[in-house]
Amino acid sequence: MDQTSKKQNMVGVVVSDVMQKTVVVKVDHKKRHPKYKKSYTVSKRYKAHDENNEYKVGDRVIIEAIKPMSREKKFKVLSKA
Repeated sequence: MDQTSKKQNMVGVVVSDVMQKTVVVKVDHKKRHPKYKKSYTVSKRYKAHDENNEYKVGDRVIIEAIKPMSREKKFKVLSKA
């Protein structure tokens, strides 16, 4: 049986690594305007758990949804993309 994860995975760029065991990851999504059909980019920042403080600013990483670790931290970093 295939062991594929049903959790939400996203790819983003680390924009801050100042906090201990936490990085801020910016994820970009492409959207298309419903009336004018122009494509534009929407970005959102997520706080993700980084146990060993191994990811630095500028790294492309894969984050995965987990149960909440704190009020804002609901993702963990899986690996570099």
